[in-house]
Amino acid sequence: MKGNYDLKTVVGLSEKTAQERLAAEGFNELPSAQTQGLLEIMWEVVREPMFILLVVCSSIYFLLGDLKEAIMLLSFVLVVMGITVYQERKTERALEALRDLSSPRALVIRDGQQRRIAGREVVRQDIIVLAEGDRVPADARLLAGVNLSVDESLLTGESVPVRKAPWDGILPVSAPGGDDLPFLYSGTLVVQGQGLAEVLSIGINTQIGKIGRALQSVEEEQTLLQKETANIVKKLTAFGLSLCVVVVVLYGLTRGDWLNGLLAGITLAMATLPEEFPVVLTVFLALGAWRMSQKKVLTRRVPAVETLGSATVLCVDKTGTLTLNRMAVKQVCVQGKFYDIDYREPHPMPEDLHEIVEFSILASQKDPFDPMEKAFKQLGEHYLSNTEHLHYDWSLVHQYPLSPELLALSHVWKSPNGSDFVIAAKGAPEAIADLCHLNGRQLEELNNKIQEMAAAGLRILGIAKSQFTQSELPDEQHDFVFEFLGLMGLADPVRETVPAAIRECYNAGIRVIMITGDYAGTARSIASQIGLSSIEQIITGSELELLDDSQLQQRIKQVNIFARVVPEQKLRIVEALKANGEIVAMTGDGVNDAPALKAAHIGVAMGGRGTDVAREASGIVILDDDFSSIVQAVKMGRRIFDNLKKAMAYIFAIHVPIAGLTLFPVIFGWPLVLLPMHVVFLELIIDPACSVVFEAESAEENIMNRPPRNPNENLLNNRVIILSIMQGVSVLIIILTVFALALYRGMGENESRSLAFATLIIANLGLILTNRSWSNTIISTLGKSNKALWFVLSGATIFLGIVLYLPMLQAMFRLAQLHAIDIFWCLLAGVISIIWFEIYKITNRKSV
Repeated sequence: MKGNYDLKTVVGLSEKTAQERLAAEGFNELPSAQTQGLLEIMWEVVREPMFILLVVCSSIYFLLGDLKEAIMLLSFVLVVMGITVYQERKTERALEALRDLSSPRALVIRDGQQRRIAGREVVRQDIIVLAEGDRVPADARLLAGVNLSVDESLLTGESVPVRKAPWDGILPVSAPGGDDLPFLYSGTLVVQGQGLAEVLSIGINTQIGKIGRALQSVEEEQTLLQKETANIVKKLTAFGLSLCVVVVVLYGLTRGDWLNGLLAGITLAMATLPEEFPVVLTVFLALGAWRMSQKKVLTRRVPAVETLGSATVLCVDKTGTLTLNRMAVKQVCVQGKFYDIDYREPHPMPEDLHEIVEFSILASQKDPFDPMEKAFKQLGEHYLSNTEHLHYDWSLVHQYPLSPELLALSHVWKSPNGSDFVIAAKGAPEAIADLCHLNGRQLEELNNKIQEMAAAGLRILGIAKSQFTQSELPDEQHDFVFEFLGLMGLADPVRETVPAAIRECYNAGIRVIMITGDYAGTARSIASQIGLSSIEQIITGSELELLDDSQLQQRIKQVNIFARVVPEQKLRIVEALKANGEIVAMTGDGVNDAPALKAAHIGVAMGGRGTDVAREASGIVILDDDFSSIVQAVKMGRRIFDNLKKAMAYIFAIHVPIAGLTLFPVIFGWPLVLLPMHVVFLELIIDPACSVVFEAESAEENIMNRPPRNPNENLLNNRVIILSIMQGVSVLIIILTVFALALYRGMGENESRSLAFATLIIANLGLILTNRSWSNTIISTLGKSNKALWFVLSGATIFLGIVLYLPMLQAMFRLAQLHAIDIFWCLLAGVISIIWFEIYKITNRKSV
């Protein structure tokens, strides 16, 4: 690097010093919106319609002189607050964890070791390593760099990147803008080259902090689910308030008791108010995204959770995603002869290979990060240690970087005692052949060797050397006279989890397309190893250039392999798939992948090797770069949508009998079955059931054996709504029958209410159990682990026993003690109310 810095000699801060500085000066972040405190959350609860209705009800009880009932209702307010605070904090903790994961990362040198840390943990005087695609994590000065250009439009508004030069030790800190300055600014983007920089200021003291620019956090956006839920809430609220008015008027006119009529109307409003819908949606999506992060899948945008379950095509990179990205040299071709490399063999390396290995190392970084460069270094150190072919004391004078026009790079070296420059080049074989000016016959022979190596699944690089005696180096690599040394074939093992993940995709109706910059032969070999289907047809980047959009749309229906593709061509592949009606998930890791990631329905960035730009353009980040994690993300996306649908269906179902038990007694002139405290008691079961129990449900057994969900399918389609209402109606009919029979037999009001209330609680628990799965019966799902379920079931049963048999609460709830035979009939009635849906699941298993 320019600036006389070698990564091997840079020590950086010690970890102890960094932690002390972090504790003293705080995190490298700007002030952001604070999370809600306890009082703020309580104020949110106070403004909720359910809270207002509870306060009104308790006031009416005070007016009626029922102090116990009034106090009971007010105590329920505290319980509701407690549940709300718990849900709010759980959601916030999940979002905080996601924010920490999704914050820009930084590669720092501490204690002489390179470490990837969250950008917020960078401290003053940290040494940061920057490469193309990185966000600069803090204001810094450049110590060393190679062709470093930075986009500072965030601060200056100028879209043209500016060149950076190493600090001369004198120049004071200046404002952003202008070429050849050594200062880097937080939030700006490295668009070319690499560099080593020392952090000068962090957080609010950076340039972006001084001008009051705020970093983006988790995006707030209205998703399709949120819009659909808001629409449902509006309709049900309007319906509930209308019924409330009808009940108040009807009760007052028929019984002449307007105060109790108002109480009955408020009870109905509480019964129909769908306050659980937005809570459930928030909890599911936040906790769902958090659960994904535990599986190495970071969800950066909430809509990605919705879309995952409907993905029909996964477009994936080969290197590092399908493979381990741990290269090893497997074969070398020198002067037309192949040499296989096996580290287990005790024999020394043939003399013919010494020079090509020597120059492959010289064409790499001294302390390489790139897997292929690591492989060259490993090969050299294994076979050529303590020989004249390894040059630890040579100085790197200049680097000619890879460019879109020439896929090759060159390093210019000088030995301590030599006067000439030694140049080592490596790159795509055709680019190296171009540098060496090979003739037609030589190119044909070279191409044959390349095809042989590619057919074995090897990734191939050409190596060349040159010497230069003049004092001034030329501007371009082509100005050197290169000698072609040969080909290096590297293998990258397939990840063990990939073949099973590919099979899982096919079972789920998801097509997998492999996109790689490697040769067609290499791509086909890897495709065969992982079990990719239809590997006979391949489209190369050059062929892709010749196809117009309509031709590509036709070809892409049968082709699952794209080879020798440059990142810019990914966008055309995405657009062609979308034009064919596919729901596309696309992986990427580089700056040039960003357009394709944005264009795809689901952009998937690689967390390990991916640039910050790719992460920002994506909806999902795979933290371990493993293809099987993408498949798990799809599975979890389907699970979240399934469970959300079950929770919503349950809410619909349980509100039908609660509302009906408030309305029909008024119409029939019966005593009221439910009072406000009964509804609140039920809410204490309903709230955790719909937002915790269903969220924790494991995936259906057939979740990855069915086709992708139609993205235009509503969460609550007509079939789901009808079945949910039917569940609720069946429960309502049974409970009304129990209540009517009790009255008919001459039982008192409290006894009849007790039978109806106990039946409702049992039926409610039955609805929870039956809605856990719409394809498997209650008995078959009982073995599934769900701690929250058993907590709710046992809690509801205990509370029912307390209100039925504890005299004080019995009086407050206006209930009477039930005998064992009564409990049996309530249990039987509760089971009968949901048994039809169990039969329906068995007879319609294929359709649910």
